[in-house]
Amino acid sequence: MQRQMANLSLRQLSALTEISNPYLSQVERGLHEPSIRVLKSIADALNVSAEILFEQAGLITPEKQDDEATEAAIRADKRLTDAQRHALAWRLPQLRRVQPRRK
Repeated sequence: MQRQMANLSLRQLSALTEISNPYLSQVERGLHEPSIRVLKSIADALNVSAEILFEQAGLITPEKQDDEATEAAIRADKRLTDAQRHALAWRLPQLRRVQPRRK
């Protein structure tokens, strides 16, 4: 689907990714599960994020992607000390399991 949105033929995508045309065709038809390296190469050639392709391939779920984004934001926040980052990263899985109260 992404390939078609980019107006690329399988042959063109094959040339951009250096992955064989027959293999790409089989991946598109669901006959093979591509490796992360293959998905990353395809994402780079299509100029889309690898996460989009990982999600479409069923390797990650949007929830997991959101979790990873939250963890990355904690690691990147310069306002936090190392101890605060560690505490948040340690507590985060527990907080996710807590169900919000219904009113």
